Amino acid sequence: MKDGQSFARVSLFYLFITGISVFLFYLINWYGNSLFSGMNVIQGVSANTVHMNHIFHVLSAMVVIVIVAQILGFLFKKIGQPAVIGEVVGGIVLGPSLLGKLFPEFMNTIMPPSTAPFLHIIAQMGIILYMFIVGLELDLRVLKNSGHKTMAISHSSIIVPFLLGAFLSLFIYQDLAATGVSFTTFSLFLGVSLSITAFPVLARILSDKNLTKTHLGEVALTCAAIDDVTAWCLLAIIVSLAQADVSGGLSTLVYTVIYIGAIFLILRPLLTKFSSYVEKKKHLSIVELALIFVGVLSSSLVTEVVGIHAIFGAFLFGAVIPHDGYLSHNLSNRLEELVRVLFLPAFFAFTGMKTEIGLLNSWGDWMICGLIILLAIIGKFGGTLIAAKFTGASWKESSALGILMNTRGLVELIVLNIGLELNILSPRLFAMLVIMALVTTFMTGPLLEIVLKKNPSK
Repeated sequence: MKDGQSFARVSLFYLFITGISVFLFYLINWYGNSLFSGMNVIQGVSANTVHMNHIFHVLSAMVVIVIVAQILGFLFKKIGQPAVIGEVVGGIVLGPSLLGKLFPEFMNTIMPPSTAPFLHIIAQMGIILYMFIVGLELDLRVLKNSGHKTMAISHSSIIVPFLLGAFLSLFIYQDLAATGVSFTTFSLFLGVSLSITAFPVLARILSDKNLTKTHLGEVALTCAAIDDVTAWCLLAIIVSLAQADVSGGLSTLVYTVIYIGAIFLILRPLLTKFSSYVEKKKHLSIVELALIFVGVLSSSLVTEVVGIHAIFGAFLFGAVIPHDGYLSHNLSNRLEELVRVLFLPAFFAFTGMKTEIGLLNSWGDWMICGLIILLAIIGKFGGTLIAAKFTGASWKESSALGILMNTRGLVELIVLNIGLELNILSPRLFAMLVIMALVTTFMTGPLLEIVLKKNPSK
């Protein structure tokens, strides 16, 4: 009887927040479509004619990038932060925000503009492989078996910051949106940007603090997994809208749904059988590994051609491989260190080359940046806290969940780079959102320590 009442209560709460959010976004979008964006986009670094010395510059740049990433990752880990935050900061340090500001000639020597197109390709390959690993680590059974309470907490932690981001877009669209982007696309993207939770970084934080097997850790990981899947689905819709008109966007969505259906109905059973075959012999041959890579790249190619982003294809392919089998663990072990040491620092460096904190050159800019950070924190923390408390969690656990769900990290940077590439974000807003991603992730560990200090086993 109590379970039935609990389910009915949570269902009513879920329907209420969903209905209210749809209505509020409709009002925001209705008013926002009367606004006009006025920010010109600064085009990214274009590829120059390929010269023989480009390979020298790219290799030397990669040497510096990997060394800086490892040094700052080590230092940040020493102060209790995830190493990935130090690696992201390393990318920004090597860009125009610091090195280019203090020693422009030195920056142009070790990372001349001509290396940017090559770093971009390395970075994109790295992100495709990284999203494949994220898919491998995602346990679809967790989503299937997640209770109605966890689902309500997760979606509340998305809906509230999403609405705050959409509402904020009413005030910054004209000044900070790229020229030509529609209000609908801009507001949807800003909403998603504030709604992101980085599942891999959150998992690393929980592991470092020995919380993975606790009730708090299990709920946080499940909510983050649901958040990730929901965010990627929303982002796929936004990308299709940004890359085509309404009719083109609808056809892209149709093709995307068809492909997702094919992945789950046709490819997933085949990969399950293949995983069982590999499980029996406890060995993955070079030819079999090559077939997996062909599958990952082909899936990425399909989603790129369909009109969403290549990373979605890689993520989907990884997600349908059985999570706890020998195949999944073997692929993760083979790929993870290479991707983290070599490819991701290239992505951070390329992101750093496009992040110009110097564009925030007035108190007004920094006030907007502070407001973005504040709304991102309030939205994630508040949405999670309210839903968790409503579904029966204690104040301590609800607060801890709210803090954990504010982890954005690398996943946020991937989303922001997509927004910049699609000319949805201006470089100035891109820099603000990168700062937001760093601040919200940086604060997770210390705040979690404070909340759980009196009861660390919670």
